[in-house]
Amino acid sequence: MRKLIAGLHEFQTHYFDKHREMFQKLSHEQHPRALFITCCDSRIDPNLLTQTEPGELFIMRNIGNIIPPYGANNGAEGAAIEYAVQALGINQIIVCGHSDCGAMKGLLHLNEIAEEMPSVYHWLKHAEATRRLIKENYQGYKGEDLLAATIEENVLTQIENLRTYPSIHSKLHRGEMTIHGWVYKIETGGVFVYTMERCYIQAQH
Repeated sequence: MRKLIAGLHEFQTHYFDKHREMFQKLSHEQHPRALFITCCDSRIDPNLLTQTEPGELFIMRNIGNIIPPYGANNGAEGAAIEYAVQALGINQIIVCGHSDCGAMKGLLHLNEIAEEMPSVYHWLKHAEATRRLIKENYQGYKGEDLLAATIEENVLTQIENLRTYPSIHSKLHRGEMTIHGWVYKIETGGVFVYTMERCYIQAQH
């Protein structure tokens, strides 16, 4: 906690003073460029990764960057998506998974976590489509290869779930919105970007 308090003091006495005008504008309104959906994992920092300032990203985080299909869960995810699209007028959405994802490890061994982490178990059930896809189509994969495939396929599954939201479906139909799938490799700093051909290409530096 001492480090956090020291960091807060550093922010107030140095960063804030240098960017006071920006924060004055942000105190009245926000105009984020994109909705950034990612995992709660402490190793993921969307603003650091994209080198953006406060106010540029509308960030939604949860365990496993999961988006329940429309109507499946009357929770914060649906509300955040609706607010981002309808109230803020966001037309760019990024779903960002990451390497060594504990949620996806749990998804691969779902029944084993039911007793110790029942809330996590029930949340990960929203990723059942990912689990079933991996189980039925990646039988030859093991270890790190299996985990990597699960992480990537989960991003694609969540993109499909996003399409079930009426406001998003309508804007996609009119060509007024773009959804991007990313996988961040913590160990290299690389970002693999989803293409329509269902493959990943490494983002250029």
